[in-house]
Amino acid sequence: MSAQRRVAVLVSGGGRSLENLAAKIASGELDARIVLVIANTPTALALDRARKLALPSAVIDHREFDGAGAFSDAVFAALDASEAELTLLAGFLRQLVVPRRWSRRMLNIHPALLPKFGGKGMYGERVHKAVLEARETVSGCTVHYVTDEYDSGPIVVQRRVPVHPSDTPHDLAARVFEEEKIALPAAIALHFERGTAEPAQNAR
Repeated sequence: MSAQRRVAVLVSGGGRSLENLAAKIASGELDARIVLVIANTPTALALDRARKLALPSAVIDHREFDGAGAFSDAVFAALDASEAELTLLAGFLRQLVVPRRWSRRMLNIHPALLPKFGGKGMYGERVHKAVLEARETVSGCTVHYVTDEYDSGPIVVQRRVPVHPSDTPHDLAARVFEEEKIALPAAIALHFERGTAEPAQNAR
């Protein structure tokens, strides 16, 4: 992978994945540079993390736009201006209308093994609760390309964890997040190594 590939990160929540990516870059494990962090709400704690990490950040508040199309136009205009080569959705909870120029240039991380437990409204501990209620014995995380439909794009990396009978949603979330910390950097590396010619495969 070429050094210092330009990536942007879209966030809605706490920004743990953003912090992990910054750590991977700082350690030399990932040859990339975070050129912009965009939050869809000014209250996103990820903005505090971005400031502490001295990362350029912006708020594009979805409530100020009349529908997903106008909101998406503003987001992609900012991404274009940043000259990001790849955008990462790391706990970003708004649907986007993806223009053709950004097809296969956006990755999302989801805390389950898609296609199970995906779709609108399936995020955070809601996902882990659904996994436990379904009595699954294995869960994990999925990194996939973003399309106009929630959690439906081609899969790049999946990593698995066991589900224990005694698990709470919090327990399972913590175990899955440890794999997310590996999966997202791995997917970024695969994207830049392979380009977007073909879906990738499971990391393990």
